[in-house]
Amino acid sequence: MKNFKNLVKIVFLLCLITNCSNENHLGDESQNINEILDDFFMELLKVSPESMTYLGIKDRYGEWDDISDDAKDRELEILRSQLKKALKIDLRTASDSEKLSVKMFIDQLERRIEADKWRYHNYPVNQMRGKHSQIPSFLINQHSIDNESDARAYIDRVKAVPVVIDELINQLEIRAKKEIIIPNFVFPLVIESIDNILSGYPFSEGENSPLYADFSKKISQINLPVNVNDELLNENRKALKDNFEPSYKKLKNYLTELKNHADDHDGVWKLPEGESFYNFLLKGTTTTNLDSNQIHQIGLDEVARIQREMGSIMTQVKFDGTLQEFFSYLQNDESFYYDNTEAGKKAYIKKATEYIDHMGENLDKLFYVAPKAKMIVKAVEPFREASAGQAFYQRPAPDGSRPGVYFANLYNMKNMSKFNMQALAYHEGIPGHHMQISIAQELQNIPKFRLYGGFTVFNEGWALYSEAIPAELGFYTDPFSNFGRLAGELYRACRLVVDTGIHVKKWSREKAIDYMNANVPHSKNYNVRQIERYIVMPSQATAYKIGMIKIQELRELAESRLDDKFDIRAFHDVVLKHGSVTMPILEENVKKWITNQ
Repeated sequence: MKNFKNLVKIVFLLCLITNCSNENHLGDESQNINEILDDFFMELLKVSPESMTYLGIKDRYGEWDDISDDAKDRELEILRSQLKKALKIDLRTASDSEKLSVKMFIDQLERRIEADKWRYHNYPVNQMRGKHSQIPSFLINQHSIDNESDARAYIDRVKAVPVVIDELINQLEIRAKKEIIIPNFVFPLVIESIDNILSGYPFSEGENSPLYADFSKKISQINLPVNVNDELLNENRKALKDNFEPSYKKLKNYLTELKNHADDHDGVWKLPEGESFYNFLLKGTTTTNLDSNQIHQIGLDEVARIQREMGSIMTQVKFDGTLQEFFSYLQNDESFYYDNTEAGKKAYIKKATEYIDHMGENLDKLFYVAPKAKMIVKAVEPFREASAGQAFYQRPAPDGSRPGVYFANLYNMKNMSKFNMQALAYHEGIPGHHMQISIAQELQNIPKFRLYGGFTVFNEGWALYSEAIPAELGFYTDPFSNFGRLAGELYRACRLVVDTGIHVKKWSREKAIDYMNANVPHSKNYNVRQIERYIVMPSQATAYKIGMIKIQELRELAESRLDDKFDIRAFHDVVLKHGSVTMPILEENVKKWITNQ
């Protein structure tokens, strides 16, 4: 689920229209608490053009977010001011829902303020979510063009890229002086992605570059006069050539030099106060008090359990051999993979869509509420497929102008097996991310920070849980697909082991890769890319299994307490109807529901 920047900044469009002010409403008895919280977030939304674009709001449409330290300082002051005001909100007549919202809002403000201590403990250029790849991805996937003004805003953003890249280089330099530099292996991946971005016309001969092709396609669909269309194409070409290209070459040159100062230490233990930083991340990622040693052990225990379940499927398909031999069989038998051709990739997209559509037709067996937003399945764009993750989800626009998207990375079809694709489709689509995120966006009478923000442990925990529940409907008719489901869960269990291993126990990249190769049925190349992801995104990978375990524990509690009164549809609705919440709040919500039954 992975691909949104600072979603907690996103707020309700009505506040933009009315230009509300939180100063006035704090003393207004007619102003309800939800509106006060929405006003707080309006304050942040106004300084984030990119967040507004994510929401489909075309204000400051030709601008980028300011990533400078001055901007961070201004944001920190806003957060501190909002916290001071939020603590004064009168809760004497507030509903339980409003009290929960205020508590969540204050908790998030406090954590964001605390996080400023670790302002530089990140890698703003990396192979997963680097700013260099976010810029073209944002223009292609987020900046819609419905008229000439939108097109000119697109060109303005292209022209403004040098300002963003210059500040990005400045931020990298600040971190380098603090000895916070991405590991050696990241540099060639990032430089390759820059070369891919600058490939094609107008940067070089050949087919149109991804950005020029995107702009050309978008303006061709709005029926502008021929002379205006040609003028815009020329201006965009000139901006790409005169502004965009030089800035990206400057970044490439800087990274080439910075590589000389990098090392092969992969965990954040190498950073200043690295272990404390990782513990801070774990608490935010899991929303629990589990420490790295506990999470590491949970991972080891889950790996052993899941591998025992895999053994029963091996017996079912009459495979005579060890688990590792079965893994090798799955990795090397071509029948488990689509061809690495355009036809093979189209077949994958078609089949994944079929799985999601079939699940959608049967949602009433598991849920009372279904999302209104549509979703589609797309391949990751060529310019970023070499370094992007296996799959990820992009939320729909709240106004319905843009569907939810499950992006499947088809760069190497050996990384996208047929036996795993069914579970992956459920995870990213329905009943996983699309179900959870769309329902959250469509909730009524709760503040927008709860609709559009969220917690990785809830979002990814639900998505991993969603891989398992279709099995209860008998949807995994092929034992190999059921094995693929277990393989997906096994992978998430291994993540607990390797993430803590890398960042606290000082495992090398190679040791973590070897652990994966020995324990999961994925290709070696895939394992390499996944380990490299965990290195630059510390703790994020621990959220999936910890969240799934908590949801399963709460379901088991509800089933045991309610017995024949237990309704799986009602349970799922109570999990989703409050939006994305922390694990302690989820537990509280479910226990209240059990009592009310």
